[in-house]
Amino acid sequence: MINVTDIREHLDVIGADGEHVGKVDHVYGGEIELAKFDWGSGLKHHMIPISWVEYVNDDSVHLSLTKDQAKAGWREKN
Repeated sequence: MINVTDIREHLDVIGADGEHVGKVDHVYGGEIELAKFDWGSGLKHHMIPISWVEYVNDDSVHLSLTKDQAKAGWREKN
């Protein structure tokens, strides 16, 4: 089980394929907001569910989805 407090601001978010998805900006309830000023996130805020997180280590959040799967399923923050 993921400890949400381990998901900290500025951690890299990495897909299951090892590709960069974005950087953590904030955690809101059951979602992670990716930083707007990150090339991986297309210079927009995107939200991904915490349920996609497989594990967290000292410098990154690792997803159970590939980068392309994450980008296909994330939602743009209004």
